[in-house]
Amino acid sequence: MHWLLSGPLSTEALTVNIAGLPASLQGKKLVQLSDFHYDGLRLSAEMLEKAIAVTNEAKPDLILLTGDYVTDDPSPIHQLVLRLKHLQSRCGIYAILGNHDIYKQAKAEVTEALTSIGIHVLWNQIAYPLGKELPLVGLADYWSREFHPATVMNQLNPDTPCIVLSHNPDTAEILQRWRVDLQLSGHTHGGQIVIPGIGPAALFYEKLVKKIPRKVRRRFPFLEVNVSVVKHWEWAQGLHRLGKNQLYVNRGLGTYLPGRLFCPPEVTIITLQGE
Repeated sequence: MHWLLSGPLSTEALTVNIAGLPASLQGKKLVQLSDFHYDGLRLSAEMLEKAIAVTNEAKPDLILLTGDYVTDDPSPIHQLVLRLKHLQSRCGIYAILGNHDIYKQAKAEVTEALTSIGIHVLWNQIAYPLGKELPLVGLADYWSREFHPATVMNQLNPDTPCIVLSHNPDTAEILQRWRVDLQLSGHTHGGQIVIPGIGPAALFYEKLVKKIPRKVRRRFPFLEVNVSVVKHWEWAQGLHRLGKNQLYVNRGLGTYLPGRLFCPPEVTIITLQGE
């Protein structure tokens, strides 16, 4: 994607408060990368190289990847991992899959490629890269037939803080049944086109399109585009509180046409802090 359409890379640094965070985990640094869509069109080599450099410069304790490494064809994953193998983290790299990573039987190929460079792919699994005092949960993609969070979440002690990786932020609504100190998601690309002071244009586009007669819409293919990527466009990017749970949505690195506006691609640097 040309830089004029994608915009410059943005680094978002935030501190997330977690109740009951052990003293040993205070100040631990996480980096989140999401929605690469590495297919020769939607993410430039320069953007990816810069994102990797920014990640390594942060000297993270843990790197978390939240899905959509490819778009419609899984084969570019083999070139992508040649670049991702340069990521550096004290406690490893953990990943989940997005809806594009399981499209047309892509799941096995994407998983094997990531695993081949030492990235731990979680699919309805719990890991402990920072120790038993802060479990890391990786869920199956929301749109897959294997999204059954109860089977995983019910294994956790509700008195223990946890971090959940779930590609689609709509899952935060379901996950309110459990303690989720921090959910990391992507999927939305931040909305790509954002109206300053108002929010993602997608919040309003679908409502407007539905007011146009179907006979008219059929004559203009761009009006038939399905913008129902998520139900909760109000969670398209940034940090949100849902009761006691917290959700952070990364804007992603890849860019679809017509491009981004007031919504730059993102590397997220998160520092954990107790409260």
